[in-house]
Amino acid sequence: MTSQARLTLVSHKLCPYVQRAVVALTEKGVPFERVDIDLADKPDWFRRVSPLGKTPVLLVGDTAIFESAVILEYLEDTQAPALHPADPLARAEQRAFVEFGSAILNDIAGLYAAPDQAAFNARRAVLREKFIRVETRLRTPWFDGACFSLVDAVFGPVFRYFDAFERIGDFGVLADLPKVATWRAALATRPSIQASVSPDYPALLWGFLQARGSHLSRLMDGKALAA
Repeated sequence: MTSQARLTLVSHKLCPYVQRAVVALTEKGVPFERVDIDLADKPDWFRRVSPLGKTPVLLVGDTAIFESAVILEYLEDTQAPALHPADPLARAEQRAFVEFGSAILNDIAGLYAAPDQAAFNARRAVLREKFIRVETRLRTPWFDGACFSLVDAVFGPVFRYFDAFERIGDFGVLADLPKVATWRAALATRPSIQASVSPDYPALLWGFLQARGSHLSRLMDGKALAA
């Protein structure tokens, strides 16, 4: 069933969870309005529609749907084409890897917030192990082979962080993972992935990382965004 309700995606320009929702909406060809807010100065209307105070929120008419995984499942239930496989077991596995992608985003946040080298190295090792697990599962060019899925929508924003990290140093998280490299390259050229952020996203992310006061921030000293 296709929903005809007006869709408004409440967004923050840097939020990777917003990006996955934008990718899904774009892949499905669904018209929507995107409204960016400042999470450091949340408007009153946002507090009313977002019980957790986080983005994204999808307004379906006057009804607010929050949490990105729930938004993705709502879109799967109401908007064609399907981005999950039809087979129940394959669909369950892909939902599990959507959650795995969220766990990787949490580890990325731990990496860029790590206060010292020891904490940074520990987070780097955790991330490395997770991507080794991804490497063993990938079929490429997309997560499950020929068909773009919601897992692909989730990992497109993940790799954007590594575009920034690799300008800072060689941390080896993705080294010697050929299927991950192929997947990353395919995601980088997907129009829906490219359109999920604004043109100023790289500069905004760079400034965000510099402002963390973390070990990574200190590694950025003297480095410029432009290659």
